[in-house]
Amino acid sequence: MKTKDKILSKALELFNEKGYNNITTRHIAADLNISAGNLHYHFKHSEDIIKILFSELILKMDALMNDLRIIENKTLEDLYHFTFSTYEVFYSFRFIFMNFFDILKKIPVIESQYESINITRKDEFREIFEGFQKDHIFRNDIPDFILGSLTTQIFIIADNWLIHNSLSFKLNKEEAVKHYALIQMNLFYPLLTEEQQKLYELKYIS
Repeated sequence: MKTKDKILSKALELFNEKGYNNITTRHIAADLNISAGNLHYHFKHSEDIIKILFSELILKMDALMNDLRIIENKTLEDLYHFTFSTYEVFYSFRFIFMNFFDILKKIPVIESQYESINITRKDEFREIFEGFQKDHIFRNDIPDFILGSLTTQIFIIADNWLIHNSLSFKLNKEEAVKHYALIQMNLFYPLLTEEQQKLYELKYIS
């Protein structure tokens, strides 16, 4: 692994373990047993590291979105797999969400990226939801305002579940991902056809 990649990997580990505000480039260098000068050759500031880590998060989410979009005949299981995988990815970059407000305000380029993502994701999710309607997973009589607000509801849950878990349940990774993925899946239940609701209850509600 190249030094730059080692720095990114170690930074992600330390940010997740100890918090964004408690880790500096010197901490990262010390943990890697390299000089601060060597680290600064690749990254002048911790903010430069965070920019790349945020971009990596977006790339992973883009891949999951694309995988779901290109499925020709979508199923309820596809929706669950996407949701579960999303929460796994978010947990892997959990420091971002635990410190989201501070990061957005401190690093304007990330705030701009996030605003742009909010816009593009609405169109992508709308296309996906329409695909689920075409494949008779979602009902066809869903009011437009409900579909329109669904993406916002998803963002609210997805952006804040890690903080909620740290305050309320303190579940480990496996338990937390499963618990909150199901909470998001429950958003879709009223939109499912009657047949799919029965399948949902059978597969996911115990």
